[in-house]
Amino acid sequence: MTGEIIIQAKNLTKIYNGKIRAVSDLNLEVKEGEIYGLAGPNGAGKTTTINMLITRIKPSEGTATVGGYDIIKDSLEVRKLIGIVPQDFTADEDLTGRENLFMVSQFYDVPKSHAREISERLLKLVDLEDAADRLVRTYSGGMRKRLELILGLVHEPKILFLDEPTLGLDVQTRAQMWNYVKDIRNKMKITIILTSHYLEEIDELADRVSIIDHGKIIITGTPQELKASLKGDIVNLTLSDEKSMEVMKTIQGVLEITETGPNSLRIKVENADKSLPDIVNFISHHGLSITQLTVQKPSLEEVFLEYTGRTIREAEGGEDARKLAMNVRRVRR
Repeated sequence: MTGEIIIQAKNLTKIYNGKIRAVSDLNLEVKEGEIYGLAGPNGAGKTTTINMLITRIKPSEGTATVGGYDIIKDSLEVRKLIGIVPQDFTADEDLTGRENLFMVSQFYDVPKSHAREISERLLKLVDLEDAADRLVRTYSGGMRKRLELILGLVHEPKILFLDEPTLGLDVQTRAQMWNYVKDIRNKMKITIILTSHYLEEIDELADRVSIIDHGKIIITGTPQELKASLKGDIVNLTLSDEKSMEVMKTIQGVLEITETGPNSLRIKVENADKSLPDIVNFISHHGLSITQLTVQKPSLEEVFLEYTGRTIREAEGGEDARKLAMNVRRVRR
């Protein structure tokens, strides 16, 4: 599915007010036909990166090409190649879904006959044919997101930028949106750049992903490669009494222990199937009892924690997250 490099950024940097580095020395390569994910918390630099690549803002330093065109020297050519689906709703609520598609097609000088044809095809692609002639103000949140998705496709771009495409949607509706994104890539043979702070969304959709934090790319690879790099499983448990971190880390096969809350531990082990009986026996031997226990294979959430030292929810900020972060202690064996 993937092919030649279609987007390349070298040392891309954006500095605000002469000192705030929203993006710093960012390097990435996106292959034609792939879904490429930028994962990270709000404020990590994802949207700023996208805004530079779509020529909305100029970089302070570095260079980038999109479809072979320089984002500064050839900005008009870049804009002809790309479609954009921003976080916020842009559709006119006083128009129908079909009218919105036709209006946007005229912005791109799409011939009227072809605009009608592509609009019908896109409405069918995201199951909005029956709602096409309803006013957008009557749409549900999921329907509006689907309409926003195809508004970025009416001029049949080669590259589609999706900025937090499922933000604010419930879990079920988000899963439906994932299917639509996959269909669009497969049926329209388009390259998609996806930003999200939902790591399960990146895991589901992206062929490759870069984890970005504080404006820098921390690590890049396929979701499978990133998860495999952790080389271990996670045991989360809550005990009924206080426990000793120093004692717990002597369990055979334990690689790392993190205290995640009162009487709660996150234990990284080489193999949960082998280590779990030892952990349970050890706890029982020391007169402690378990109130909750779960086992999980590596996830992108764990990858983010491994490479940044905190979960993505902690990185989002907020009083609860700050309190939780203060309680986290990591003990390496």
